Amino acid sequence: MNKELEHSFVKQLEANQNIVHKICRLYTHDSDSHNDLFQEITIQLWRAFPKFRGDSKFSTWMYRVALNTAITLYRKSKRRIKTQDFESISFKISSEAYDDTEEEQLKLMYSAVKELNDIDKALVFLYLEDKSYREISAALGISEVNARVKMNRTKEKLRKILNP
Repeated sequence: MNKELEHSFVKQLEANQNIVHKICRLYTHDSDSHNDLFQEITIQLWRAFPKFRGDSKFSTWMYRVALNTAITLYRKSKRRIKTQDFESISFKISSEAYDDTEEEQLKLMYSAVKELNDIDKALVFLYLEDKSYREISAALGISEVNARVKMNRTKEKLRKILNP
């Protein structure tokens, strides 16, 4: 590939890499998995970049590629045998007390979102990123009306998960 294309890709990726990190956080449970997924998404973005026509914003296209990659790998990982996470059973001693309310709320929210199906996860993620329904529909390949309906249904699912 030519250097101009490579430079353009690196510049756009650096400017929008937080999108990939947020998607990785949604679909992984530890830092190693996060890094692996980030690398895989970056590879898929690089492979697809020459085909990027610019019909949408780079970030919208990036959401679509990143979400499709994450969902594909997430589904593959569901076929594997689950093991117990060592960190969840290890004891941690805190040297200072701090208010972890916000952190616990975030964990609770991420836990609830992880119970949703793949499309609903992506929908919530894009919604929380303050994307318009037009951008959400473009990223997920659904109509704008369908995105609104799905979001309302997903909000109700989350309410039921968080307030049983």
